[in-house]
Amino acid sequence: MSTFQTLYDAHLTLGGHDITWREIVGNAFGLTSAFGGLRRRIWAWPVGIAGNVLLFTVFIGTALGATSGSHPLYGQAGRQVLFIAVSLWGWWRWQQNREHSSRTVVPRWASAGERVRLLGGGLVALFGCWALFAGIGAGWPAPWWYNHADSWIFVGSALATYAMARGYVDFWLCWIAVDVVGVPELLHFHFYPSAGLYGVYGALVVYGFVTWLRISRVEIAALGSVPRPDEIPA
Repeated sequence: MSTFQTLYDAHLTLGGHDITWREIVGNAFGLTSAFGGLRRRIWAWPVGIAGNVLLFTVFIGTALGATSGSHPLYGQAGRQVLFIAVSLWGWWRWQQNREHSSRTVVPRWASAGERVRLLGGGLVALFGCWALFAGIGAGWPAPWWYNHADSWIFVGSALATYAMARGYVDFWLCWIAVDVVGVPELLHFHFYPSAGLYGVYGALVVYGFVTWLRISRVEIAALGSVPRPDEIPA
């Protein structure tokens, strides 16, 4: 247990703030997973899950009494759990797709109906998460915008991960919207490696969007039509 505790507590000190190696390594896994997702590699899902596990321990922080001097970001921690659940489904879905064809996923824009359901469900979930987070309370004198930001980060991340598993090109745009909120929040609470990842990820997202958009045009043209949802394993 002493060795485990040593590894768990290992950290760097930058600018007077302790940064755990768990946060650094977890974000390295996250960035690697993003590159894998861009290239439609199945290994992106388990690599991302490993990063989610590490980052969960970072963001839950003081709630477990493991990290002194920092605030537990429940929305950030909760989304790691959500990532794991949705990523397991996405991992299975891409594996099923590859077994039925040579592709893990065929990138495409979501249809009008799919987009309405995605956005409608997102709005309901956003309000529900805000009410839940506000009702539970942060447990510390959080700024007024805290629950709004964490609710969007939680819901937006869920929408983006689900849309990625479905192969919607739209998921890259959703990640941009998450980054716009996530980077300032993480900087405010001194989670610098995670904020840095969000910044790097923002540039990767723009590149990924352009890449998937190009791939969608080429592959859909090769298939001769846009694949219908019932042609792809659910």
